[in-house]
Amino acid sequence: MSDTDGRIRLIILGGYLGSGKTTWLRHQLHDGQFQGALVIVNEAAETAIDDALLGGSDRLAVLAGGCVCCAAKHDLIDLLRRIADDRSRAVSTDSPLDLIVLETSGLADPGAIVEAIRSDPVLVYHIVVSEVIVAVDGLHGMSQLRSEPLSRHQIEVADQLIVTKTDAVEQNELTLLLATLTAMSPGAVMSGAVKGVSHSLPEFNDAIAETLQDFAGQELKAPISPTRLYLDDSIDWTAFTVWLSALLYARGNDIVRVKGVIRTPAGRLLLQTVRKIVQSPEILPEQGDTREDNIVVMIGRGFTHAQLTKSLQHFVGSQGV
Repeated sequence: MSDTDGRIRLIILGGYLGSGKTTWLRHQLHDGQFQGALVIVNEAAETAIDDALLGGSDRLAVLAGGCVCCAAKHDLIDLLRRIADDRSRAVSTDSPLDLIVLETSGLADPGAIVEAIRSDPVLVYHIVVSEVIVAVDGLHGMSQLRSEPLSRHQIEVADQLIVTKTDAVEQNELTLLLATLTAMSPGAVMSGAVKGVSHSLPEFNDAIAETLQDFAGQELKAPISPTRLYLDDSIDWTAFTVWLSALLYARGNDIVRVKGVIRTPAGRLLLQTVRKIVQSPEILPEQGDTREDNIVVMIGRGFTHAQLTKSLQHFVGSQGV
């Protein structure tokens, strides 16, 4: 990292939907990294979920309801300007803020964020983007590179690549991904992680990388967007689980990500899926905040809120939705 000339360092943590950004950041915070940093969590959906996992952060801010590279860019700029102004006004005895970690939405292009900050006439004097870290889903990374131009844009601007879920990938598939990432972003430092913990990567010198030419000529797809489902306490969780499993089986390639904090007889559970894979539910503590539970955010393409609601009601009945 270069000399920041007294400016606040900003680390951008990006990566495609379900790549493991929050899991990686959560572990870093628990491990004592980024001490004193302000963590900004951006989510495309109006209901934020990931901030519930980042209790290890000393300071936390949430920007929900749009990606900070486009729809919520002005919200990010306004927030960063306020932070810079507060720091400038702080007396010398205060502990100054020297680091911000911005966890972007999985639909955000980090390059656009970097450009927005560098071109702002105020922020350029107060904040410097010191590193762009991009998490890459080891299990789904190659399919995302082939089908989603955004995932390629994220990787191309990375200073550091964190390849996640490396324990769940066959060796030949992983080495193909690593070789392809190196070809796309040759200057990036690359490492592996499993559930946020550092994990060694295999040798891949003999692997043949896929190139941008291999990704050319793809059929344009509908844009990805978030949809919220509201559940109440009367819902039959067994029926809900059956519905979600059937939906992912039938439409798992269109429903890229599902996230939610729901109240069940077992307690507050974190629900997460990546395409057709349902991650093991995690019991969350009672936080005493004003968070709205029982909201499930579904991110994908090719469906509407009305269609999802009608489908869910067919399984659980009119009550509970």
